[in-house]
Amino acid sequence: MIYSTHYSSPIGSILLACNGESLVGLWMEGQKYFADTVKEAMSENSNLPIFTATKNWLDKYFAGQKPAISDLPLAPKGGSFRSAVWDMLCEIPYGEVITYGDIAKKMAVKMNKASMSSQAVGGAVGHNPISIIIPCHRVVGTSGSLTGYAGGLDKKIKLLELEGVDISKLFKPSKGTAL
Repeated sequence: MIYSTHYSSPIGSILLACNGESLVGLWMEGQKYFADTVKEAMSENSNLPIFTATKNWLDKYFAGQKPAISDLPLAPKGGSFRSAVWDMLCEIPYGEVITYGDIAKKMAVKMNKASMSSQAVGGAVGHNPISIIIPCHRVVGTSGSLTGYAGGLDKKIKLLELEGVDISKLFKPSKGTAL
């Protein structure tokens, strides 16, 4: 059984989903791939301890604190490649960004390959089912482009600013799939 509840945040309504013990999803309203990893029906239940813990984590985060990802039991649903990319996202410190290319290089080493496609990494990052907590918003294009955020570029900018990222070196693409 998958349970859900809503959280009202400074960037809009957020849907939380859990399996009763671990968080399986966190999606912003209108987000691309909204709840696509949950195939079963969700039952509303805001009284679960995991939801209380997640809402407390989010309260701290939006208050400018830096709660640890490890404070929450996470169980994102995805294959081994996506899961490995999501694990790498969890290693990006608050206030810092990394490029898709940098993650691709790290994934190539991890998988004992000569190289890895940045596009493959981008697909995994874009399908992250636990936005904000698994910080996919901290990934940018090689040139500093704020490309690729399923929640929308304006929300990505707000999250990066909240974390103290100097966004003056980053820019919104004028065209492309990220808009």
